[in-house]
Amino acid sequence: MTTVGIWVLGDQLWQGQSAIASRKTDKNNTPIILIESLTLAKERRYHKQKLILIWSAMRHFAAELEADGWQVTYETADTFEAPLKKWLKQHSIDELRVMAPADRPFSTFLSQLKLSCDLVQTANNHFLWSEQDFEGWAASRKSLLLESFYREGRKRFDVLMNGKKPIGDAWNFDKQNRKPAKGKISPPEPLTFEPDEITQTVTASVEAASYPTFGDADSFGWAVTREQALAVLDNFVRDRLPTFGPYQDAMVTGQNTMWHALLSPYLNIGLLQPMEVIDAIAAAYEADPSIPLNSVEGFIRQVLGWREYMRGIYNHVDDDYPSRNYFEHTYSLPDFFWTGDTQLNCLHQTIDTVKRTGYAHHIQRLMILANFSLISGLSPQAVEDWFHAAFIDAYDWVMQTNVIGMGLFADGGVLATKPYASSANYVNKMSDYCKGCKYDKKARVGENACPFNFFYWDFLDRHREKLSSQGRMNFILKNLDKMSEEELNEIRQQAQDWHKEN
Repeated sequence: MTTVGIWVLGDQLWQGQSAIASRKTDKNNTPIILIESLTLAKERRYHKQKLILIWSAMRHFAAELEADGWQVTYETADTFEAPLKKWLKQHSIDELRVMAPADRPFSTFLSQLKLSCDLVQTANNHFLWSEQDFEGWAASRKSLLLESFYREGRKRFDVLMNGKKPIGDAWNFDKQNRKPAKGKISPPEPLTFEPDEITQTVTASVEAASYPTFGDADSFGWAVTREQALAVLDNFVRDRLPTFGPYQDAMVTGQNTMWHALLSPYLNIGLLQPMEVIDAIAAAYEADPSIPLNSVEGFIRQVLGWREYMRGIYNHVDDDYPSRNYFEHTYSLPDFFWTGDTQLNCLHQTIDTVKRTGYAHHIQRLMILANFSLISGLSPQAVEDWFHAAFIDAYDWVMQTNVIGMGLFADGGVLATKPYASSANYVNKMSDYCKGCKYDKKARVGENACPFNFFYWDFLDRHREKLSSQGRMNFILKNLDKMSEEELNEIRQQAQDWHKEN
């Protein structure tokens, strides 16, 4: 008789995941192991709250499995291999099942493991589209546009559909979801949880760690169990969804989360599943059609569209994708990315929020952090490393496509149809950050000129030839012709001087 064991990875914390599900009817004869590896925490820097979330959720999940009748071993070690091999021997395991990892580096690690038994990878069922399904969709297309993929997903999974037509007779209500938060706004506080004994123990070990980390741990209030994550989903649907849409791009000083759902950390480790989240939003709209459709559709697009698309592209592109650098940007990351100590208020506010919470919403990531990194010429690889270190929901499959592709256009247009580059005008339109800043949001040159302005025009000037091949940029590029050579030289010089000083 073959003895089968299951290894549960730290981002696969769901009893319905394929490896566990494959042995659900024989749990009494199926040992399970979970391993905390300090090597991973030492190989690259992580936010303290990311480590606390993963390790606390793993420990809680192990307890959940035990309560459900599984034989569970939980190990904390420097490496995965030593406790894994010891456990395999102790239980005389002939076949080790692991759900296929979402990240390529861990897939490579598994392929190189030398074990005393067969290693079987079951299909990853934490996503709606399999890799094969995505490749089938991509094979018939000249360009892999998110909007096309999203519409296909709506039809494939019958989400917000009225027969063959989208509910509301439009696929996308994004134009209604760009409202700046002017005047007094009062988003409800996000649902958080008091750390229990397990989380407190994990927090103490992370705080005492000798390896480098990022950010603060003392405000940790994230969900660490499926029950808590479901409560966060219910809270979003009940209290935050109706107003989510219009203000999803807005940024306000002192408002860490606005109306955002804060569900991505739980989706990315398996405490929540994408279709149950989509179904909860769609069911809320069906029960109460007064909920604005632009809020419902705007959120579902992030899960059914963006999340699945990014994972599909991650597996679709070649192995050299993480090293791509279309604009040949090489500047090092300024120290303030780690400290938040900068007089650029938009960057200070955003980085300070990330340090305290491990989170920032998509526009803060794209149009503050990535936008500045792009127009100032920072190394895409350095920026991607920072994003991976800074965010509680960061994984290779998320960050490579988002930062290298969408945020920095370092892939040359595989993912985005144009670079997401802007001056201070966009920041001022969508936030109140410029009001508390020493820099002049309107000035392109001079002592108080906002760096977003001179970097933006310097970026367009430096890369005019490459950008002109992106048809959507030509209208903007014509503005360079309206500038005097004297002003352009001042812009170029000011951009160079900033890097020398920072």
